[in-house]
Amino acid sequence: MRAFAFISLAGVALAASAAVSALAVAGAIALSPSALAQELNLDSGKTPVGKREYSPYLAKGYPDRVYFGDTHLHTSYSTDAGLFGTRLGPDEAYRFARGEEVTSNTGLRVRLQRPLDFLVITDHAENLGLANMIAESNPDLLRTSFGKTVYDLVKSGKGGDAYNAWGKAMTERIDPLKGNEVLTRSMWERLTTAAETYNDPGKFTAMIGYEWSASPDGNNLHRNVIFRDDKEKANQIIPFSQYDSVDPEDLWNWMASYEQRTGGKVLAIPHNGNLSLGMMFDDVTLTAKKPIDRDYATSRMRWEPIYEVTQSKGDGEAHPALSPNDEFADFETWDKGSFGPGQHTPDMLPREYAREALKRGLKYEAELGANPFKFGLVGSTDSHTALSTSTEDNFFGKIALTEPSARPERFFEVATGRFSPDPEARQYVWQGSASGMAAVWATDNTREALWDAMARKEVYATTGTRLLVRIFAGFDFVADDVQRHDFAEYGYRMGVPMGGDLSAAPEGKAPAFLIRSLRDADGANLDRIQIVKGSMDAQGDLQEKVYDVVWSGDRQPGADGKLPPVGNTVDVEQATYTNTIGAPLLAAYWRDPEFNPSERAFYYVRVLEIPTPRWTTYDAKFFGTELPPEAPTSIQDRAYTSPVWYTPAG
Repeated sequence: MRAFAFISLAGVALAASAAVSALAVAGAIALSPSALAQELNLDSGKTPVGKREYSPYLAKGYPDRVYFGDTHLHTSYSTDAGLFGTRLGPDEAYRFARGEEVTSNTGLRVRLQRPLDFLVITDHAENLGLANMIAESNPDLLRTSFGKTVYDLVKSGKGGDAYNAWGKAMTERIDPLKGNEVLTRSMWERLTTAAETYNDPGKFTAMIGYEWSASPDGNNLHRNVIFRDDKEKANQIIPFSQYDSVDPEDLWNWMASYEQRTGGKVLAIPHNGNLSLGMMFDDVTLTAKKPIDRDYATSRMRWEPIYEVTQSKGDGEAHPALSPNDEFADFETWDKGSFGPGQHTPDMLPREYAREALKRGLKYEAELGANPFKFGLVGSTDSHTALSTSTEDNFFGKIALTEPSARPERFFEVATGRFSPDPEARQYVWQGSASGMAAVWATDNTREALWDAMARKEVYATTGTRLLVRIFAGFDFVADDVQRHDFAEYGYRMGVPMGGDLSAAPEGKAPAFLIRSLRDADGANLDRIQIVKGSMDAQGDLQEKVYDVVWSGDRQPGADGKLPPVGNTVDVEQATYTNTIGAPLLAAYWRDPEFNPSERAFYYVRVLEIPTPRWTTYDAKFFGTELPPEAPTSIQDRAYTSPVWYTPAG
């Protein structure tokens, strides 16, 4: 309308002066903006709007898009990668994540379908960069007895023996390079320099991080340490490693000292609870073996606000033995062995899986006034190839030895349980997942905005797909709100996003959720959206229930309350599927029908895609190899949002 008015005025002016020359017209167009405004009577001072601004986006401060990335990637600077054939370093890792083609460790050309938005290289702190120092004949390394020994082994073609020598020191927690911190510092500063080089705020974020690799008795208590800061602050420390301590409480103290010393910010992301043999979410502290108390609970959530629920070494959301009524709980399950000789037993499961930990956290909060397991959820790859690949059709394995090929190692290399006395404890590479990705709702693609979103838990995990999901919870939402054009703005104004808290329900009201999910633009349609609820009743018993909230097609729940499967279009021989089933978009309003305002609870959303070929199926088609008989031919990739917690009044 305003453009039309401008044209009309210009037409009148020209008609009133037919003799205007082309030069004069050009001069009129060249008038200053203020002169032109006066000519057309566009004095903004004559159009009062009070204190309101016409543009509605001037003060918008809420997250307006989701960013996909990997918070857990290893390069040749991790000794368990570099001594196992990984040649690619941080430069190649960042270039690949930004969308460039690179050559893999085994000589294959590889590229992502779409670039990542962010990447955290989390090389192991323990003897950081050892393989690179050997390759470079680092003189400082060669002046040490251990350095000379492993150097000679590698150069004589005995890399396996070099790795075993290093692994023995790791197992015994005796730093073979103790007293030579200058070596670690030089490697750490290379990594921070690479992050600074490739960080491009607004386009691609290279966050600084590393992995603290605590492995008491070979059990996985690893944490990825993520800095909000730049190289200047990160270079003031060298990474805290398991040589310093395997106790997470000591890591938290180190993190606190880092913040006090530098004014920076740091958080840690635990991972692989399914390989911790019951230690990740234990009831007692690691060293003192004391029951968890309020100080422990407060510290854990201060430093570890999110948890890596899915990655290449299996999915850690739920376990079928813990959630027998959840038909989707047995997904990419790794529950046999670990990296040491320990045996897995059923009593360990409640202290290994995210859903059970979230439930147990409710009881701790009631008893202690603090919840040690109040974490958000992300996924990542834990790839040790410097290649962050998470899709089934482009999976480059966890280590260089298992990059794509027809070699039997690609499927049958032992991944965990190697040192267990029970052969049944072994899990093989074909059982590994192409998972996963970290999805972050943030205001900008910068270190600061992404880190802040992680700290407030406004994140979700996917098993490799880039499907979109957004939720809001509150007491005053109504069904029509899910269709609002200002869905996000209204959601933030009237409720809380994933990772948020509700408390003290108004009388007669229950938590209501607005949920929207959109399929990956280059991926599979959606099967359904579910809400997983955990609660603690008046007797202190922990409960869970999975609700099908909205689904594709005209399916109806059966007599058992279960929704029929969506179907399966996977052609195993051709390793293809079609989007002729499912839906590209699902949206729902859901109010808890069994809400008790006096009971603590949490809710998270699980979104399921339709079945697609698993990476092993793609491999069998491409290389003409046979699938292991037990291998699934298809997979239903999924997303898990961070929970929303409800706390009763008082």
